[in-house]
Amino acid sequence: MAEVEESRASVLQAVSNAMVRLHKEQFGRGPTNARSYFAGPDALLCVLQDVLLPAERKLVELGNADHVRASRVAFQAATEGEFVAAVEAIVDRTVRAFASGVDAHKNVVFESFYFTPSGSDDGRAPV
Repeated sequence: MAEVEESRASVLQAVSNAMVRLHKEQFGRGPTNARSYFAGPDALLCVLQDVLLPAERKLVELGNADHVRASRVAFQAATEGEFVAAVEAIVDRTVRAFASGVDAHKNVVFESFYFTPSGSDDGRAPV
């Protein structure tokens, strides 16, 4: 049982590391904190903290959080394939849906992945 927990922890750490790397590539700087969690058997959530660039933080201070949110979500949509591919490679499951959200006021990004349910015929083993 300890081996399974250790394996899950290393998978979650690998996902967190991949999300930090992708954010750094996309925005020029990565978050300072990232944690990933399985949310039931078919979902994964990565919470990234301290993600905003200095200019984005200034926009939030000036009351333009909606602009920051819109641009972040647009960038995520443009690079969705990279995020999905990274998670699929690490978890060895097919991502059925991906969503990215940002709370600009709290400087937190949420990367959410929903997998094709375990036991379906997606050709991959569940983790």
